[in-house]
Amino acid sequence: MKLKLLLFVIFIHVLGFSQNYNPAMPVSKSDLELSYYAKDSTASAVVVYDYGNSFVDKKTFWLNVQIQQKIKILRTDGVQRGEYEVKLYKGKTSEEKILKIRGTTYNLENDNIVKTVMDPSAVFREENKDYTLVKFVLPNVKVGSVITVSYETQSRFMAKYQPWYFQGPDPVIYSEYNTSIPGNYEYNIKLVGSTPLDTHDKRIEKNCIIINGDVSANCSITKYVMKNIPAYKPEGFTTTALNYTARIEYELSVIRGFDGSVDKITKTWSSVDKELESDADFGKQISKKSLVKNLLPKSITSLDDDLSKAKAIYQFVLDNYKWNEKSERYNVSLKALNKEKVGSAFEINLLLENLLTQQGFKVYPVLISTRANGLATKIYPVLTDFNYVILKTSVNGKTYLLDATDPYLSFGELPFRCLNQYGRLIDFEDGSYWQNIVIKNHSLRQHSVVINAFEDETFSGNIDSKYTGYHAHKLKRNYDENKQAYKNKKADMYSDIQINEHNILDFKKNNYDFNEDFKIAIEPEYIGDKIYLNPFLITFFTENPFKLQERTYPIDFGYKDIYSYEMLIDIKENLKIVESPAPITYNLPDNSGSFNFSTTLVDDQLKLTFKVNFDKAIYDPKYYSRLKNFMNKIVETQKNTVIVFEKQ
Repeated sequence: MKLKLLLFVIFIHVLGFSQNYNPAMPVSKSDLELSYYAKDSTASAVVVYDYGNSFVDKKTFWLNVQIQQKIKILRTDGVQRGEYEVKLYKGKTSEEKILKIRGTTYNLENDNIVKTVMDPSAVFREENKDYTLVKFVLPNVKVGSVITVSYETQSRFMAKYQPWYFQGPDPVIYSEYNTSIPGNYEYNIKLVGSTPLDTHDKRIEKNCIIINGDVSANCSITKYVMKNIPAYKPEGFTTTALNYTARIEYELSVIRGFDGSVDKITKTWSSVDKELESDADFGKQISKKSLVKNLLPKSITSLDDDLSKAKAIYQFVLDNYKWNEKSERYNVSLKALNKEKVGSAFEINLLLENLLTQQGFKVYPVLISTRANGLATKIYPVLTDFNYVILKTSVNGKTYLLDATDPYLSFGELPFRCLNQYGRLIDFEDGSYWQNIVIKNHSLRQHSVVINAFEDETFSGNIDSKYTGYHAHKLKRNYDENKQAYKNKKADMYSDIQINEHNILDFKKNNYDFNEDFKIAIEPEYIGDKIYLNPFLITFFTENPFKLQERTYPIDFGYKDIYSYEMLIDIKENLKIVESPAPITYNLPDNSGSFNFSTTLVDDQLKLTFKVNFDKAIYDPKYYSRLKNFMNKIVETQKNTVIVFEKQ
């Protein structure tokens, strides 16, 4: 009996092993038999093996990159993985090459492995001015197929050492990248993303490159391996995928010639500051009083209070100049802005810098990368990482970050696109430094409902709504651009409510908040002699925005949030409460957020309170499962809460 049990356990172990994908280029029968990937049941395909090898050819001294890849197709929308594109760059005197393109599709038919080799005629080239796009499609790819692809590229552009992406839209079982870099090239090497390396081996190969038989260079040989990498799946509340996709990037730092020459490519921030100071699109546009002479009216320059004056200058720029939705540091001209009254973010914000400086304020430009542009690297200066500028100033001891491109922002607010963690503050006197971009205040969305009558089978009352900060910006714009369309849209959104009157209160474009109220009527649901009312006439979330099994990148709201909903029902003598909801309290770890829901009955008044706090702007991926549960509780409470009444 013991022997039979042992044999059974061994059989199960062997069977389990045989059902794993083979993380190498050869295609096994088990690769074809498997129809799922256990670690990601939603995957359309899985990259079983991904291999790269970059080295400098000892004869041509070109950078060669060898690629091998094996992919299992799991779903219909994964079939497109058999379509490949390789971009080859063109320079003034040279262009990249591709050779040894091989592609094979494997299918299992009648329990036999059927192999279909890609014909060379399936490869074609699309020529563009700066690059060539090489395209090829593997044959007979379908659900269940395994495809293998290999090719080699050659390039003279050593400044563009081949990056390596471990992570992509599909899960990856095994990814390996090998590099050989001659000692006369030094690179800043950056590992992006939060996924750790499983292998990081380094060694030196002596005399790997020899020129004319007597001059040589050693090579740094490195092997990087990651295993079981989850797919990067885009989801809301994030910036760009470039911030978090696991990869290795290279920035050429130093070239050491065989003749002893040294060419330093990567600059220091000190040298970059000097470059910016003399730059026609930046330094030459800053603190130039002649550019803004007599531009401000006396009604502003004569103000005594510093904060009032700073706000008036800011408003002057908003009222008189329009952003053209361009942001790059290119062809910047304050003279052209003053003439045309339309300009880029650099032009408008540097004009504001000049006007504030002229009136005695100390102002610093802050170069930033917007949310859609990715995080600027802090490892070494890369000016092309920055695509926007904002300002920093202090008034009466309080620091303000300013941007004058959006008339619906109040003084000290930044557009949402600018909330990307940090920027580089440029100080030509004392040197530049990293400036954190942190929004201290919570943005609020609040609805206060009062039900004060029940007549003719209908509840009636009013709703007071308040939005502050980032919740207010879009509403202010939409209302200002078309007031009636705004009200019509609100009526459509609140289709379960009869809106008898809708008022916007004390509207100004640059107010920090936006306020409106409604006079309403609601018809509850009747079952027998009982009256059922879902008290959430307005919901904050109709569904949970977090749906992934696993998320490998931060949850980035950009700012801290408060969602508040209150309802006060005056019961009076004609109604009796039969059932009211139980209280709920749910907290996120480390005091980073809370959800509280309660009802109380005092003096014939039922008060319902619902409040959600997100007390961090950015949550680490480790919080994801808790945030997911947190949002489930919130959505479920809004959808399923019922108060039951009876007539008296």
